[in-house]
Amino acid sequence: MTNAAMRNNIITQIDKLPSDLQLRVLNFAKSLIPKGVEGKSLLKFSGSISAEDLQLMSKAIEESCEKVDIGEW
Repeated sequence: MTNAAMRNNIITQIDKLPSDLQLRVLNFAKSLIPKGVEGKSLLKFSGSISAEDLQLMSKAIEESCEKVDIGEW
């Protein structure tokens, strides 16, 4: 089946659905599209954070992010 034939078949089937189900199909189709960027495109940022800043971030994570405050909520 060619892309054009498949597209036409999909549209034909969607047209048979009520609008609430068409919206569900649209949301599903959108969920199939990859999000974000490829990791290799981020390589240009490698080394842009100083070792000192990385150490400070690691320390902050260890000190703050691993604690659970039961009364917070």
